[in-house]
Amino acid sequence: MSERKLTGLDRLLLQADRALRTLSPGAPAHGRTSPARTEEEAELTEAERKHAAGLMRVNHSGEVCAQALYQGQALTARLPEVRGEMERAADEEIDHLAWCELRLRELDSRPSLLNPLWYGLSFGLGAAAGKVSDRVSLGFVAATEERVCDHLQSHLSRLPEGDRKSRAVVEQMLVDEEKHGHTALAAGGARFPAPVKGLMSLVSKVMTSASYRV
Repeated sequence: MSERKLTGLDRLLLQADRALRTLSPGAPAHGRTSPARTEEEAELTEAERKHAAGLMRVNHSGEVCAQALYQGQALTARLPEVRGEMERAADEEIDHLAWCELRLRELDSRPSLLNPLWYGLSFGLGAAAGKVSDRVSLGFVAATEERVCDHLQSHLSRLPEGDRKSRAVVEQMLVDEEKHGHTALAAGGARFPAPVKGLMSLVSKVMTSASYRV
């Protein structure tokens, strides 16, 4: 028996379910085991622990944004193959979301209280990009992943040297995010000009600064 074609209402309900799962603590289920599982917990000072937790909270918020971005784009994508690509990317990002949340618990911390705001804004941006065209939508993914990779590289240099658990998570996230960016460009994504990327970096800095603290 063939699968029933999803209606617009079906997709909206699925998006609402995805949002609740993304924003509810402990809800995301990962397909891959955390890369930190084989690393021993380091002896961190209180200051180092809080700093590592702040950076991992930023990473977690970034994954919340990624979920929202991909789901917004999937909702408005015009070509079925592009919609499918966005949904697959969102599924892969769930691993990152779960890994960051687990690491935050290990560091005796929590996700950002601002995540619902970041989710709403990112979902709107993703849906708007999808409305313009699939090429712009894919290009937005590539440009966003480029910003994410910059942040992850920065975090690797800022995490406490002995915190191998957090480093293992960030290193694997970096590999995956680079792949997502390359995939989006290979699928026909537009290459955004430098001024647009600069504006995206400015917005990203506001989000990361706020999530580190709140």
